[in-house]
Amino acid sequence: MSLFFGALLLWCVGFVLFARQINSYSQNKDITDAVVVLTGGRHRIEEGVSLLNAGIGSRLFISGVSKNISIADIAQRSGLKIRDARQIELGYEATDTIGNAAEISRWVQKNDIRSIHLVTSNYHLPRALEELSVYQLPIEVIAYPVYSEKIAHKWWHSFATFKLLAAEYNKFLYTYFNHRIQQIVEM
Repeated sequence: MSLFFGALLLWCVGFVLFARQINSYSQNKDITDAVVVLTGGRHRIEEGVSLLNAGIGSRLFISGVSKNISIADIAQRSGLKIRDARQIELGYEATDTIGNAAEISRWVQKNDIRSIHLVTSNYHLPRALEELSVYQLPIEVIAYPVYSEKIAHKWWHSFATFKLLAAEYNKFLYTYFNHRIQQIVEM
């Protein structure tokens, strides 16, 4: 019984630290070679296009796009003003965060990219960074959070936010420990 409560206490402390971390990311606008967006959350693509239009990166890669979607479709649906569509490339292979990391890795290597802004929802950044770290890319990765007005900063005031963050925290823990176990097995 005490083992269960000890594990629960560790989970709770880790969750609070996780929630604190995801709400403390800054939107760093240092210049990078490219901006990389992971689809799946509110305003991610809009933020990526905004960074591209501001000259923060000279290219934009959007990972995890549905097969029949074009840049024009994305612009029309989101009401985006895209300055130069030739600077944007869409990745159609990824269907989840693991796939995003693989797709980004291939694109970065193919295009000789040395630095990126990784744009995704703030709560998704820890897991996305962990998945990308598996590829040990020789690049600088600047985490760029997208904060949604639908996700309460004070998560303890919103059960829906708590539920979303708890699910994402559990996915992060699984990913983190799975990678560490694989490293031990490979030794």
